[in-house]
This record gives sequence, C-alpha cells and structure tokens, in this order.
Amino acid sequence: MNVQGLVHVNVNCSDFDRSRAFYESLGFELFLEVPPTNTAEVAGAVGFSDYRLRGGLFRLKGHPPLVIDLLEWREPRDDEAPYSRLNHLGIARIALATADLDADLAELRAAGVEVVGEPATVVWEGRPSSRFVCFKDPDGTVLELVETL
Repeated sequence: MNVQGLVHVNVNCSDFDRSRAFYESLGFELFLEVPPTNTAEVAGAVGFSDYRLRGGLFRLKGHPPLVIDLLEWREPRDDEAPYSRLNHLGIARIALATADLDADLAELRAAGVEVVGEPATVVWEGRPSSRFVCFKDPDGTVLELVETL
C-alpha cells in the first residue's frame, strides 16, 4: 500500500445551506463547490448509474489539511438518519481539536446544538491527557471536540 494521508471526510446532509452554516460556525470555509453531477464513470465509482447533488469542499480556516466534503444528495435521495449510537460498526464520529473546549461547548449550547454527554477527561498511564465532548450536526452526524491537556 502507498497511502500518504487523509484527503477528506465526506459528510452527507439533508439541507446543504443549513449544514453549510453549521460547519462554517465551527470554523470551516467553502473553497470548492462540487458539480451537481459528473460523468457516468464517476457515478459508477460511487455506486450509482447517475446522480444529482449539491455540495462543496470545506477546509478548516488556518488548518488546510482538514477537509470536509459536505454533500446533499438530491437524486437518489436517502433521508435515513445517521447511526443513533456510537458503538455501531464503521465510522462513528469526526474528532476536531480545540484550544478551549469549555468556550466552544458554551457556544454550541447557546446555539441549541445537541450535545451527546458531558465533557470527559481521558486518562492515559495514570495521567489526564485530554478532555472531549461529543455533539451532533443538524442531521445527527456525531462530531467531537478534543482539548489536549
């Protein structure tokens, strides 16, 4: 294998404008709009004969390697909710580093964002190493804020 790094994380959403505003509030910025459709080859590569969508690539301001590919699938459309719990198989959450977990959590709560649980301290080798909290985007995708101690 010749894997060299992470290119992007894809997050599907039911309303691109609503999710765009949410991810922008976290510090992401749109840098490339995704075309609404593409070639038959591209459609086949993602498992469809054809598709229509609205989306864009967002990067975290000041941290260009972190990219989220935010897509609203219009055709075919699937409005099934994301996983309801974090113990399912597959990708469970996206963890984002923060310099001030308490301030960010207060901002999320003030905006009415659903928080999964209270912040917790992770202990490694008998010492606290980080604090984290999980929360949900507008469609229920779980995100996590992690503050290194």
